[in-house]
Order: sequence, then structure tokens, then C-alpha cells
Amino acid sequence: MMIAQQFTKEVAAMQPLLSIEQLSVNFGRDNRVVDEISFEIYPGETFALVGESGSGKSITALSVVRLLPFAAKMQASAVVLQGENLLSIPEAAFCKLRGRRIGMIFQDPMSSLNPVMTIGQQITEVLDLHFQLPKIQTRQQVLELLHQVEIPEPERRIDEYPHQLSGGQRQRVMIAIALAGKPDLLIADEPTTALDVTIQAQILELLKNLQQKTGMALWLISHDLALVSNIADRIAVMQNGKIVETASTAAFFKQANHPYSLKLLAALPLMSSCINKTEQAADTLLKVNDLKVYYPIRKGLLKRVVDHVKAVDGVSFTLEQGKTLALVGESGCGKTSLGKSLLNLGVAAQGQVIFNGIDLKQLQGEALRRQRAEIQIIFQDPFAAMNPRMLVGDIIEEGLRALRPEISKSQRQTQVAKLLRQVDLPEAAALRYPHEFSGGQRQRICIARALAVEPKLIICDEPTSALDVSVQAQIIELLKQLQQKQGLSYLLITHNFGVVAEMADDVAVMYQGRIVEHGKVEQVLMRPEHAYTRALLGAVPILKGEG
Repeated sequence: MMIAQQFTKEVAAMQPLLSIEQLSVNFGRDNRVVDEISFEIYPGETFALVGESGSGKSITALSVVRLLPFAAKMQASAVVLQGENLLSIPEAAFCKLRGRRIGMIFQDPMSSLNPVMTIGQQITEVLDLHFQLPKIQTRQQVLELLHQVEIPEPERRIDEYPHQLSGGQRQRVMIAIALAGKPDLLIADEPTTALDVTIQAQILELLKNLQQKTGMALWLISHDLALVSNIADRIAVMQNGKIVETASTAAFFKQANHPYSLKLLAALPLMSSCINKTEQAADTLLKVNDLKVYYPIRKGLLKRVVDHVKAVDGVSFTLEQGKTLALVGESGCGKTSLGKSLLNLGVAAQGQVIFNGIDLKQLQGEALRRQRAEIQIIFQDPFAAMNPRMLVGDIIEEGLRALRPEISKSQRQTQVAKLLRQVDLPEAAALRYPHEFSGGQRQRICIARALAVEPKLIICDEPTSALDVSVQAQIIELLKQLQQKQGLSYLLITHNFGVVAEMADDVAVMYQGRIVEHGKVEQVLMRPEHAYTRALLGAVPILKGEG
């Protein structure tokens, strides 16, 4: 793939592969989500369209391939692919173009793949539609595509179903389906958002290698500027349906011009944030000794236990009062199982958990219920963590009713209003439902709920993974302020090392149920000792210019 500097020198001599002029998309009469945007994508380049959720990025791509929702209405002066105006092509003919000349990788592979069809059958669908090859040749082509996207053991995997694959493997299948038609333009809509940093790096490397081999253009849709800086030739920034800035990648990261672009760059958590953090000694709040969480594997007619999955296998660590311990590692390493075991949330665990001088594993009944107020949790998906039929005020108040029964109703309502103000939400939010709020606002509500019973420790399970960079920055700042004012301790479960650098005092790296490295944040991030830690950090996309 050409680097950005080379590309910009040659772009003047090229004809655009895709040219869009004055594209608009409306949902209803007054709701314009894409507002007269124009841009070009050239052969062989990687063009990144960046911006926050709701800016119109995905709707722009869906309008080009005619996959808009029924309620959406598109208008454009021209949408030209290799000299042919796509607006003049009838729908029947466009079906042959979609997937053949323009391929698309969607954000969530699990919802995009058919759960009752094997991955081989789903790739075969594309080949049958566009090439009509003999069955033997079709299967050989499917195997070649699976090999091309580096699926291990393609001869076996070809007959497996999506649920039998990991998240990274499912995304590779989506890439294979998109490549099956040998497209000139590949649209990748947030292709790595839900993936761990190592898998993300593998997917990006795969896309770059495939681009080199095929010469296709890549249209990348993302809100991750660090990722974009490592792969894109040109960048267009989108805000409220408009493109506010377009530049080569080198020029953009050297000197962005638009205030919104500068705001996005300023909101990025940087790895360098961990340098020279002040350290103050504090009392130990949580001490975990030899914690084990084993899940039984049952087989046979009688479902006898034949083995165990060792999700957490002999973990020990300490967390000080008012400090943040980050627990990092790839999906499946045992981070969330460890967090849930501390709360006794349906996870049977062995070992010793000493919290504020009390052994939690020895508590039962009422004593355990009272202790729950001391440790709360913020879940990864705030919408799934709240009852959609309950008002926000009732959601926040629920913990007070259960764990602080001595407080009167009027006192609870006063406390709810105070908590909403504390997380920068209006008191009137108490009378609304979760679906009426944005993702960042819903996460603030979950933080208010966790604070309601005045805990000493909050377990933050990927609290910013689904949020845009500017909203992520707001949530990080809010959590830091609450920690300073109330002396809270956090167990931060994440795979985002930028967030770790911003928030954490100490870092524990988990691999296959064990902690393989533990130390101060600057030491672990800047001078890692374990090979697995170095591999994780090596996969993190570093913003150009950060060093």
C-alpha cells in the first residue's frame, strides 16, 4: 500500500474510483443526517471517514450501496463508480454490482452472519450470485478465501457455524465474504471496534496485505484516530452530517485545522499520560489471595464433569484505598470472571478475598447483603445494564431501597437528585427512561447508580469501550474527579491501554487465568518485562506524533 505522502503526489494524475457529489440523506422531512457532502476515493488508496456516533458516517456508506432503511430518502447530484453514475442503475442491475464491484464489512459480524448457515455456505452465496462456478471449483475458491484471510484449518472451519468461531475469526469470515466478489472498493465499517488490541492489529495487517495483493481501494469508517493514523492515506472528518475537514493523513496529524478535528485529537487518551504520575502511600483496601474460578465441562448422557475451564487460576493482588488498579488482557483471559467473583455474582470462587479487613468468602446471608453496598460495579453496556421499563430515578433509587432501607422516600429522592447533579445530568432526568439518553449519558446514570450506596470500591468493567473518544474522555474525567473527591478505589477492567495510562496507578496483566505481570503503570506500560505484555503493547495503535 502506498504511504500517504506518496499517494498525495500521484493523486492529481488519477481518476477517482468513486466520486460522490452533494449527497444528502433525510429521515423524515426535517431530520437530515447527511447534508450535501462531496468526496472522492482513488484506486489503491485507503480513505478514512472519521467522526463520532451519529455524525452520518455509516449512513453515507449505506446510501452508496443502497442499503438504507426504508424511512430514509437519499438525494445526490452524482454517485459515480469508475465513470458510471450509480444513480441511473435500476435496482435489479444494482444487486449484481453490490458485492461484486463494491464489498462491505459490517461492524458486528455476529449479527451480520447467518447463525443457521455454515461459513462455507455463506461465502458460497456470493460466488454463486456473481460467478456461477462448478461446485468443486466453488469449494476450492471458498477454501482459498479462508486461507487468504488466515483462518486456521480452513478445511475443517468451512463446515462450522459462526458461533463456533472467535470474534476475530468471525470478522475474518466477513472479510472473506466481502472479498469473494473481487471488489474494486471495499468499505470497512468499524471493522475492529469490538476486538482486542492484538486481534485488531491482525485484522488491520490483513486488510493492508490484501490491499497490496489486489490493488483495491479501502474506505475505512472509524472513530479511532490512532488506528486511522496508522493505515489511512487520506482522512475526512464528519460532524453532524457534514464533512468539515479533508486532508492527507500526514497533514491532518501534523496540523489539523477545524475546531472539531482538534477536539477529537485532544480527547484521545495517550500512552504518555502515565509518565511521572505522583505516588502516595495508602492503606490496603482489597487483598486477593490465590483466587480460583473454575467452570465445569460436562459431557455424556448424565452430564458428568470431565474437566474444568480455569478462568481464574490462582490470582493474587492488592488494591490500595483511593487508587486504581487496571486489569488488562485479551477477551477470555478471565478479567470479567475475576470481577464478578469479587461481587459473588453467580460465580463460585475459591481463595481469599479480604476487603477492608473482612474476609468476604466467610460472609453469608444478611452480613453478605450489607457488605454489597461497599463494592459496586459499572458494566460495559449501560443500556443492557438498566431495566428499560423503569424510570432513571427508580433505577438509581433501587440500590438505596435494597441496601439502605432505613432511608425515607423523600431522603432517597433528594439523594437521587444530588447524584444526577454529581454526574453532570439534570435533575429532570429522573423522570425519563434509559432509551431517551445517549450512550455517554446512560453510562453516567450507571455511575450514579453505583455511587448511590456510597461504596468504597467500584469495579469498572470496560466502562468506555462502546463510547466515542470525546464521550470517553468525559467519562474518564468524571471518574477521576469522583475518585479525588470521595477517595474511591477502582478495579478497572479494560483492553484500552490509553484509558489505563490516563486512570491507573497500578497494572496487572492477565493471560490464561493468571497474572503474568504486575507493577506501577509507568513501569508496565513503558518498560514491560513479560513477553505477553510486550506483545499486547506492540499491537496498540499509536497516534502519529505521540512517539
